[in-house]
Amino acid sequence: MTTRAESAAHTRQALLAAASTLLDHGGPEAVTLREVGSGAGVSRSAAYRHFVGKDELLAAVAAEAWAVVADGLDVISSDPDLSAEDAVRSALYALSDLGLNRPHLYRLMFATPAGAPAIPGAVRAQDGLVSLVSRIVGADAARHHAALLFATAHGLTDLDTHGHLPPAKWHADRHALIDLAVSSLSSGRNRNGADSSNGSADV
Repeated sequence: MTTRAESAAHTRQALLAAASTLLDHGGPEAVTLREVGSGAGVSRSAAYRHFVGKDELLAAVAAEAWAVVADGLDVISSDPDLSAEDAVRSALYALSDLGLNRPHLYRLMFATPAGAPAIPGAVRAQDGLVSLVSRIVGADAARHHAALLFATAHGLTDLDTHGHLPPAKWHADRHALIDLAVSSLSSGRNRNGADSSNGSADV
């Protein structure tokens, strides 16, 4: 027998799924509590029992998306067949591909206002990337390099989304440029020995 808590959790998940579908097809403007409730097969009042309003619903969609990204990083991290560089590449590809395939969701994930509480999934994803990068450059330098790679992948994704990264012009596509950024970790370490960077920085 389904408990009330299980039923509520199922309804909440259905609302989030409906909101994600609306977001993908029409952007944030298409997401209303009425349409979300209809898509989830529940009443508008039921939607309001789970979310105070549209902003809270969209924040929950973004939080869930970050949790999925973090889970994917966990899978990559635990894959014994991936080299350290390939694991970082896979992580950055996954994030960048999400941006190209689901641009509205991707923008929403990065729309958290300054000073807002950190999204747990985003923190976990960023820490996961730092951990992967540390396998190449060591723990002391990992945050700096992870931040640089994160910013590089994000910038390349944004350029590609808006048509400003034509391979004919740059003689490389988005993935090839991510590859170049990742390979620079090992090449720099090989040239200079142990990376001299130290300290830490928030990603």
